[in-house]
This record gives sequence, structure tokens and C-alpha cells, in this order.
Amino acid sequence: MNPSQFITYIIYVSLKNRLNDLKNYRTTPLLLDRFSRLLSDKKSLQKKKTRIAVIMGGYSTERHISVESGRNIYEKLSSSEKYEPIPFFLMGNDAAHEIYRIPVNILLKDNADDIKEKILSFKRHSVINKIIDECKELTENYSSEKNLESPVKVSYEDLAKQVEGVFIALHGRPGEDGVIQQNLIRVGLPFNGSGVESSQTTIDKFKTNEILLQHGFKAAGHMLVFEDEWRNNPSAIEDKIKAQFSFPVIAKPVDDGCSSAVKVLRNENQLHAFAELMFRKEDALNEKAASLLKVKFNEEFPRKKSFLIETLVNADGTKHFLEVTGGMLTHYNAKGEVEFEMFEPSETLSEGEVLSLEEKFLAGQGQNITPARYSKVTIENKMIAEVVKKQLKDAATLLNIQGYARIDAL
Repeated sequence: MNPSQFITYIIYVSLKNRLNDLKNYRTTPLLLDRFSRLLSDKKSLQKKKTRIAVIMGGYSTERHISVESGRNIYEKLSSSEKYEPIPFFLMGNDAAHEIYRIPVNILLKDNADDIKEKILSFKRHSVINKIIDECKELTENYSSEKNLESPVKVSYEDLAKQVEGVFIALHGRPGEDGVIQQNLIRVGLPFNGSGVESSQTTIDKFKTNEILLQHGFKAAGHMLVFEDEWRNNPSAIEDKIKAQFSFPVIAKPVDDGCSSAVKVLRNENQLHAFAELMFRKEDALNEKAASLLKVKFNEEFPRKKSFLIETLVNADGTKHFLEVTGGMLTHYNAKGEVEFEMFEPSETLSEGEVLSLEEKFLAGQGQNITPARYSKVTIENKMIAEVVKKQLKDAATLLNIQGYARIDAL
């Protein structure tokens, strides 16, 4: 028996002894009866709740953040009187998705890789089976048998039989590129967020920039760097970049999560280092290239066939420069048309040159100031805020975003 199993056993013994003590106490039967009735009423209500699959994890560089999002969503829905959340973990690759229904104890593992390892190597010790058997009375009356389930692999068709809707808590592919949306539509499951077409567009940063520019929005200058062209003639690509941009520039994956491997490149050496890491054949990072780009220990860095170069947007002589993030929800009006509810944009502050994943998504990590400080003059500040909200709304409308969104802008 390992330490965690021993602790579990001690807790079990303590609970069982405590329950026996309660049963022997003369006023307890009334309390237990009342408690049991309340639990029975709650379980009856639970059967009427809408079952929602919370799908998290994935195989992108943002899979750990996805688990944090998924746990948060699961917790919030658990307190709902309308929904019954059920945690699901996705792994695999673009060619094949593997989805597992998982119990809460596995959901609470440290990160996505820990959850994956626990699923793939799941084995219950005989002592744990004994505890489960002897505690059956406790779990049947005062808990849920679902908390004791083993991880179970499900297909999209199985998923449609087990739940009535899906909350996609995945970051990056395949949760934000329209792929999982296509599968859910195929089996008739409703889901949160935008549809297939909008997701396919907005996962592609180059395509999104092009659409925005074509419709009068301001967007950073941009170009794609492809692996085959770079390997054939890196000097030619470097000359092309220098002809269109001035260092420093921004480099990032064109089709990954919003904060995945976003780096400021200040010279040709860093450009070559970024290409070396992005186009590498193995998972391991080239230490010299990683050091040159100041890649942090355990920082995720994807492998791709192309990456995006963008103009580094900065103050450039302006009196006041800031980064903002604006949230929004969509609703259907009486005519069935999509309407946007715009939230007050927040000013985002970063410790480094670009906002990190943690600053964007983890509670307590980032600094947001709401409302954003556009101007020290109150009336002017309000006027600018309205302009910003309209710009964000127009961009979301153009890109056919539905459900909810967060748009960052400089």
C-alpha cells in the first residue's frame, strides 16, 4: 500500500467509526433521517438537470491551461440548479481524438500530462477495492458512485448518448479550429462558442488579419514563413523579411492558441533560432536556440510547418499606449438575429514583452484594470471606450463570432 492509499484507508476508517458513533447517539437517528431525506430530494432534482460534458485537456501547447479552465467550469456548473457537469478529457492527435470520461479524483490531478498518465496507467489496488466495497453504504447514501468510476473511453456517438450538451474547455486545436465542432454537429450535440466556419477562420491568424485589413480595420503587417522554403534558402527568406519589416518583430505559430510561443525577435540570430525550434523534427528543444529566445524551463513550444511574422506594434511616438481586452456575449433577438452584449474593455498589464498564458488565463496571475485608462479626462475616456467597444463588436460581427469571445487589441 502506497502512502496515498494508506491515507485513504485511514480516512475511511475514521469516517466509518464516526458514522457508527452517530448511529449509536440517541438523537442522531432523527438527524440522519432528515439528512437522508434532503439528500434524496437533491438526487431527485439531480435527475432533472441537463447533463453537460466539460471537455478539457487536448494535445496543444495550451493543454495545461485548458485543464484549469475545465476545472473552473466544472466547479461553477456543479453549483448550478440547472446543469449537471460531467468531466471528459481529450487526448490523441489531429488524426484521431481519444475522449475519456473521468472521475473527479483524476480531474484534480496537477496538469494535463498527469491526467493523461493516470488514465493510461489506471489500476485500482485491491485495498482500494476493499475500501470501496466496505464503504458502499456511505457512498450510496452520502456521495455519488460516479466519483469511484474508472476512466472510460468514449466515441463521439457514445458522448451523444451520455450528455445533452457540451462545454468545450479546450484551448487551441482541436477545440478552437472547428474540428471538434464538426464532430459534435455530426452527432447532434449542441456546444458553446462559435461554429465551424468562424472557428476555422479565427484559428488562422494570417487569414484573420487579412480579413480585418480588407474591411478597413487596422492590423499588424504580417507574412508567413514556410518550412520547405526556409530549409531550401533561409537567406532569401531572411532578406524578404528584412525588406518588409524592421527588427524587432513578433513571431508566433499561425494556427495555435493565442499565447503559444509568441516571441519578440530582435535580430537575425533570434529569427534563425525561432525557425530552428518551430521546424525541429523531435520534441526536444535545441538548447542553444532555446537559450537565445529565453524559452523558460518547461515552456511549451510547438512544432509547425509554418509560422507568422508580424510588425511589433508599439507606442511609436503616441502620447498614450496600452493593451486592452474586451469580452462579449451574443444573444438572439425576437427575430432570431444575433446581437452582441459588449463588456467594458479592461487594460491588461504584462510583466514581460508579451502577455503570457498564465497572465491571460490563470486567476491571480495577470493584472487587469477596468475600465481601461484611455485618458485622464473622464468625458474623453468614456468617448474612447465607446469607440473601442464598437471596433471590437464590428470585428466580432465580421468574423461571425457567436456565444462569447475575448478580443485583445493594442
